[in-house]
Amino acid sequence: MRVLLVHPNFPGQTLHIMRALAARKGVQVVGIGARDYPVPPNVALHRYQVPDPPSAATGHARSFEAAVARADRVARIALDLRRGGFTPDVIWSHIGWGDTIFLKDVFNASPLLLYAEFFYSAVGADVGYEPGKPATVQDAIRVRAMNGPLLSSMHASDWGIVPTRFQRDRFPEWYKARLSLVHEGVDTAACRPHPAARFVLPDGTVLHPGDEVVTYVARNLEPYRGFPTFMRALPALLEARPKVRVVIVGGNEAGYGRRPPDHPNWQEALLAEVGPLDPSRVFFLGRIPHPDLHDLFRVSAAHVYLTVPFVLSWSVLEAMAIGALVVGSTTPPVQEVIQDGKNGLLTDLFDHAALAKRLIAVLERPADYAPIRQRARQTVVERYDLARVCLPRQLAVLDALAQRKRPATYA
Repeated sequence: MRVLLVHPNFPGQTLHIMRALAARKGVQVVGIGARDYPVPPNVALHRYQVPDPPSAATGHARSFEAAVARADRVARIALDLRRGGFTPDVIWSHIGWGDTIFLKDVFNASPLLLYAEFFYSAVGADVGYEPGKPATVQDAIRVRAMNGPLLSSMHASDWGIVPTRFQRDRFPEWYKARLSLVHEGVDTAACRPHPAARFVLPDGTVLHPGDEVVTYVARNLEPYRGFPTFMRALPALLEARPKVRVVIVGGNEAGYGRRPPDHPNWQEALLAEVGPLDPSRVFFLGRIPHPDLHDLFRVSAAHVYLTVPFVLSWSVLEAMAIGALVVGSTTPPVQEVIQDGKNGLLTDLFDHAALAKRLIAVLERPADYAPIRQRARQTVVERYDLARVCLPRQLAVLDALAQRKRPATYA
């Protein structure tokens, strides 16, 4: 079997698929991406240069032009592969960025499988969710333009994989019938509790399980992931719990949403709003190595995960697998995984007073929440385990398409 994997940040969500396929006898794996990555010896990775931002296009046309420019770079590599005798039995490609758009034109007989991560809409998801800021006509126009490259890829594809029900339900009805509901999976053997875990803070303080530690993790510190609500909850939390330490992980780059109007990033904007926080108790670590993040989850007494209705972060599932007590937002992607009081706790995304109250309660009586921690891990093991659940299903979808069969939807 010949498999072509395409992702600009290769391998992206195909990491475990790539490794599993590379370990099979008689399978040839070829990748296309926009960055270098240390692939196994029997995987051939072809890298394209990211095109310069479009200069002629204006307004909403810029994003579409950028996507087509990427598609052209990927198609040129695909044509070279075809001329060299490589025709894939199945193609796996991420729906975003535009890489997929022309693949079916190069390999018209090869089944095209999309990783269908998200389909944008002006109603029911991230746009217009913030109270008092409803979606405008311009928002709707912007969203429709953003979906243009996605629709082109969807029209060309034969099937798709989508990680959660919430994300699946964002797609149009005509495409849902071609989607398998399979998460990329969590390595629950690596993500597990460890009573002897330790995490060293920048000031040399060593944290252990059982310490009063509140954690917050996001790729970037921004409103999409509830950072303003978290920061606004801190003064009450710090006053009520004098021994608590707050550890914040995340970058300050522009991520999913807007930048603050009067500050370079949201960290500085929120610090200006809530006032100075004791640097011996509140730690901004930026981004940290993945293994260190696991140790941070292990020493966490309460892990805060807030998000608008958008893509569910892998970090919250890893935290649950490790047995962290997650205090999450009452938003659909979180509610799909967490039931309040059963395998986590939930609070309103914009209610910082309610968040502070819940965190204080957890720190006052941590032993009361041990069963919730156990059920959190059980949820991930049963529904999202990489080795037993998700990877076998991902490979089954690939194999079915390679054999020109209809994959299971797992819905």
